Amino acid sequence: MKNRLGWVAAVVSVGFVAAACGSTEPPRQIPEGIPPGPGTPVPMIDFNAPGRTADLLLAWAEPQSAELNISAPALAAYAHAAAIMEATSPDCGIAWTTLAGIGYIESRHGTYQGSSVAPDGTVSPPIRGIPLDGAPGVAEIPDTDGGLMDGDPEHDRAMGPMQFIPETWRKWGVDANGDGVANPDNLDDAALTAARYLCARGGDLRTPEGWERALMAYNQSGVYLRDVRDAAAAYSVGTRA
Repeated sequence: MKNRLGWVAAVVSVGFVAAACGSTEPPRQIPEGIPPGPGTPVPMIDFNAPGRTADLLLAWAEPQSAELNISAPALAAYAHAAAIMEATSPDCGIAWTTLAGIGYIESRHGTYQGSSVAPDGTVSPPIRGIPLDGAPGVAEIPDTDGGLMDGDPEHDRAMGPMQFIPETWRKWGVDANGDGVANPDNLDDAALTAARYLCARGGDLRTPEGWERALMAYNQSGVYLRDVRDAAAAYSVGTRA
């Protein structure tokens, strides 16, 4: 269903991680097991308010941004998606930490190769994965969108900060920032799309079985699952991946 960008992430190992370089605080223990912890509770907001409703979570995101090494717009996007799912699909229980773990592995939260996240959640320059051309270790997916979405008229490529292929985006893509467009290059839209997909595939993500089922549907790799888990677990205790 998905493809990583062709690089290997260096994520935290299970064990102890200092809160910050040079910090005098005791190191924080990264919890083991799945699912990762839910992290800092997300406050309730009005999802029907005008404009980018993820902005209503900036006051929650900004105090954590530097310590987690996630920009405030990106962190708000993850929390926004998790909060919407909590309100609309409470049986899923997806946490913002899981979405942030995926965002870290897939695109460094929209910053891969110099991209950045705008205040409205849009990532630019757009992030595109390698061509899915059947090379060793790469799935083969011939073009399905005429290159309109991913820019490749021969083979599909994973798109945006959460790395969806065009076919999956057409089925699951949703507008979450209120501009009327489901845009794979917008982190609000991509995070909520990922949350919807994970909940549909995993069921109850508060259980080990559900969380593992969801992540394996997102990317059928045990290494990928472990890397996302490690990053999400670090965020759950307030430290960077």
